[in-house]
Amino acid sequence: MRQVSRRWLGVVELFESVVTVVLALLMAVVVGIATITLAWVLIRGILDAGTPAISVGALQDVFGAFLLVLVGLELLETIRSYVADREVRVEVVLAAALIAIARKVILLDMQAYDGLAILGLAALLAALAGAYYLLRVGRSQGGSAKMLAAPGTGPDGAEEAPDASL
Repeated sequence: MRQVSRRWLGVVELFESVVTVVLALLMAVVVGIATITLAWVLIRGILDAGTPAISVGALQDVFGAFLLVLVGLELLETIRSYVADREVRVEVVLAAALIAIARKVILLDMQAYDGLAILGLAALLAALAGAYYLLRVGRSQGGSAKMLAAPGTGPDGAEEAPDASL
């Protein structure tokens, strides 16, 4: 029975590794395409502009695209740290969420939403910023930013002893 459990765990770990590598490759392709698209739009906008002034809408689009690339990079870092340490680094996930919300705020048409929706977005932003701050403070005081370990690993990332009940 133990042999079957170990084989099954090996198959699951192999599948997990393959999926993680595929996700990392796909994310790298998406970030690369987004970066090339951002550069192309920016260069075309500069060359096509008859005047040196850029509209507010065009600036919002450029900043939104720039932040989208940063979100992609943060997600790629999350995948990389998972592959390296078998842990999801909560700090990186919170940073990606903060960048995504900042992008939303930059692109937000304030007239299109009621006050309650904007307050909800502000509350979400404050909660994410507070969580990020508390995580950073905790880490600076000797805590760990590595909070979510992969199944089968301990809090320090080391393999746990197999469960004797299997």
